[in-house]
Amino acid sequence: METLIKNVPHAQPFALKGQVEYEGGKVVSLTLAQQPGAGITLFAFDTGEAISTHAAPGDAMATILEGTAQITIDGVPHTLNAGEAIIMPAGIPHAVQAVTAFKMYLVVVKTPSC
Repeated sequence: METLIKNVPHAQPFALKGQVEYEGGKVVSLTLAQQPGAGITLFAFDTGEAISTHAAPGDAMATILEGTAQITIDGVPHTLNAGEAIIMPAGIPHAVQAVTAFKMYLVVVKTPSC
């Protein structure tokens, strides 16, 4: 059977935020799954780092694992802390910036033909 979720242990507990580490002045990502209808990625943003405004073809749910992020959706900024999540709707411009160093679990769901 094909392994659909990669780069993390299977059939045993693990700390999700421990799977990706900060690097000074960078945004680090680790892809866990990438399929036609869904993607799962872990991110570690150093303080002040950002992903500029863009839109995605699917709904994206960001869950903050540690630290503080500012996620701007359609021009409206939202400050999120560890344990909080937000949906960035498909086709709507959004941006992500690190208020403090933070880690994020991102799930994107889209129609497979997108």
